[in-house]
Amino acid sequence: MADAVLDDLDELEARTVFILREAFACVAPLAMLWSIGKDSTALLWMVRKAFLGDVPFPVVLLDTGMEFNEVYAFRDWLVGEWNLPIVNQQCAPESEVDQTLPPAARHAARKTAGLRDLIARENYRGIILGIRRDEQAIRAKERIFSPRNADGSWDPRSQPPELWDYFPYEVPDGAHVRIHPLLHWTELDIWRYTRREGIPFVPLYLARDGKRFRSLGESNITFPIPSDAATVDAVIAELERTREPERAGRSMDSETEDAFERLRTSGYM
Repeated sequence: MADAVLDDLDELEARTVFILREAFACVAPLAMLWSIGKDSTALLWMVRKAFLGDVPFPVVLLDTGMEFNEVYAFRDWLVGEWNLPIVNQQCAPESEVDQTLPPAARHAARKTAGLRDLIARENYRGIILGIRRDEQAIRAKERIFSPRNADGSWDPRSQPPELWDYFPYEVPDGAHVRIHPLLHWTELDIWRYTRREGIPFVPLYLARDGKRFRSLGESNITFPIPSDAATVDAVIAELERTREPERAGRSMDSETEDAFERLRTSGYM
């Protein structure tokens, strides 16, 4: 059983490395969003594998000023450890986003505005993100190379097919493509890979006083779940038996049925 898991992880890693190299070869200029969570940090680890220890494009935090203190501390430490080409993109205030969204979704939409400002300033044609299909239902509709309109909006019904690993590289003027090298991974895969590779992560993912974070967002819209999983092995064991959704601690996911879909179609990650 252990050998099967290792083989699965090798295959997952190889596909991600292939996607990263395809993106770097075919789309420029390119940047990667780093939320500093478990998924994007594991992806950053694979970027360094794909490019022989180097990170050949900017690594961007869309910063609302509301990340947990532990997240900022982890960022500052890992930037030094891995010599990362970090960009800290300040996001627009909540007053400048769609006021028809519910409160937590309005706060999350600040990151959409920050990404839009970043792309307009730097003219990026490609943005790499660490999202997974199993994380949320609307993300299951994504493609690996996902074209976005000039305003960053996304129409899941108009995405081109991806057959035989042929990806749509052409990006219209003013638009960009989102590249998702982790779509084929699951939450459990990420933690098994993190354990195997010894990848560092924000300690908030481990239980303290009977609670831990399964998903990390801003401190005012993300909450811990009940858990006694205080080690990576315990986290993996918990995920093997739980039926609770990964984003149970994200307040915006429970505001209205369409809030997250509205965020995603308008450009949210």
